[in-house]
Amino acid sequence: MNKIQNKTVLITGANRGIGKALVTEFINAGAAKVYAAVRNVKSAQPLVDEFGDRVVPIYADLSDLASIKQAAQTATDVDVVINNAGIISSLDILDESALGEIDTVFDVNVKGLLRVAQAFAPVLKANGGGTLVQLNSVASLKDFDGLSTYCASKAASYSFTQALRTKLAEQGTQLVSVHPGPIATDMGDEAGFTDVAEPPSLVATGVIRALENNEFFVFPDSVARQFHEAYQGFAKTFVTPEAVEA
Repeated sequence: MNKIQNKTVLITGANRGIGKALVTEFINAGAAKVYAAVRNVKSAQPLVDEFGDRVVPIYADLSDLASIKQAAQTATDVDVVINNAGIISSLDILDESALGEIDTVFDVNVKGLLRVAQAFAPVLKANGGGTLVQLNSVASLKDFDGLSTYCASKAASYSFTQALRTKLAEQGTQLVSVHPGPIATDMGDEAGFTDVAEPPSLVATGVIRALENNEFFVFPDSVARQFHEAYQGFAKTFVTPEAVEA
């Protein structure tokens, strides 16, 4: 059964990188409409030029609760919400400016997830349950030197993703946690992964496959699959079961 056909999808950070690939792959898979939720609505115009009225740009800033609430009031027909937007930091954690940087990164990468979940959970429930997808990272499982603030934020967002999986199951909402490795995006370049990065389309097709197969995890690329191989035993025992005995 094609769970994407004729569905309505909202993607934060849809104007470039993984977000843009998600728009493309979901439309190719038969989605009826994709809300491109971006901070600069004009930046989504190339997607409109390519896909016409199947792409609807709307304003959303993960650090701005009012904008997320307004997006939820606009996209009342949404079936799939993909929280893809995020920011990265390469500031040394011993730098005197690190605490302020941590606040900024956590506000977007962690609180942003909760803002999206709180705003859209009632919408998804009203539309039959639907799916909430969170872009985490292999950085949610391991610290990488020079990216500790980003890694810590992704570890926190992954923890909240697990909590949301349990909580939103009560209303029939599927959660998907996506853990890419180095991906060829502006963020990947900034992190210094240009030489080993793989196409963002791998992430998009991985998300679609997870929706089709009702899977919680997506480890879409070759580096991510190495993480999954080592992590899957723990995850099957302690993360994905409905309950774990003490």
